[in-house]
Amino acid sequence: MSFRRALALAACGLAGGSVLFSAVVVGKQPGRGGDAEPRPGSAATAVTPASAAPPGLLLLPPAAASCPPAPGWIERPAGTGSYWDSNWDRREPLALINLKKKNEETGEEELASRLDHCKAKATRHIFLIRHSQYNLDGRADKDRTLTPLGREQAELTGRRLASLGLKFDQIIHSSMTRATETTEIISKHLPGVKKISTDLLREGAPIEPDPPVSHWKPEAVYYEDGARIEAAFRNFIHRADAKQEEDSYEIFVCHANVIRYIVCRALQFPPEGWLRMSLNNGSITHLVIRPNGRVALRTLGDTGFMPPDKITRT
Repeated sequence: MSFRRALALAACGLAGGSVLFSAVVVGKQPGRGGDAEPRPGSAATAVTPASAAPPGLLLLPPAAASCPPAPGWIERPAGTGSYWDSNWDRREPLALINLKKKNEETGEEELASRLDHCKAKATRHIFLIRHSQYNLDGRADKDRTLTPLGREQAELTGRRLASLGLKFDQIIHSSMTRATETTEIISKHLPGVKKISTDLLREGAPIEPDPPVSHWKPEAVYYEDGARIEAAFRNFIHRADAKQEEDSYEIFVCHANVIRYIVCRALQFPPEGWLRMSLNNGSITHLVIRPNGRVALRTLGDTGFMPPDKITRT
């Protein structure tokens, strides 16, 4: 066994927890060099090259040890050598054309032209803003208005966005009161940027978290909210349309659960891990979607522009 394979077995045991691996450094045997070949007929000849230890290393694995299979979500697609699904948003050029309509006379030339026509050319910058602090005592949504501190946070977020010097295209916000009020304050610092309200971005329980938490929601809530939040992801988070010529800068004002789920989905991380992240009120999360569909996370929950005494997470 090569030393590389020995280390691989060790890593396998540590990762899977099901392999007991022992390595003992031993000295040279009396009367033999450290790299001497085994004598014919000796016990050493029963050890095959695949299981033989390198000189000076004694391996003691259990007889039936094996690595457990990897979780399904980290299995690599066959033959790709990569975890990344380049057609995650179903906007790969080849996915946007009907191959059955391919002109048999022009063949590949027409296909190449049609593919080029469907290629995105611009980059989308997605700014996901969590609403500011709000009144937790409100019984109905209309009563859950921003607190005085929450209004200060929204002002700080608006100033931060304005200071970036970007030409924002639109602000899409959740129709819930706390998100709407946050949007109104932010928009004062971005005059002329259109605002769009949507129910898709309302707060909810996107998917049952892993590891599970006993105090969270019943399965029926995930079933209902999850479909809506997934619809929000598919509707708003994707590469630019082929007709878009210039890079765009879009703001989405919504909620912590929605943002965390979107980040997991966009980066192709297990969406069940959304609850492992935490976002402050008024924080800025910046996603970049390139024309080729690749996604990068520039910032996650940034509130570095706020004084420490203004930062909350409610």
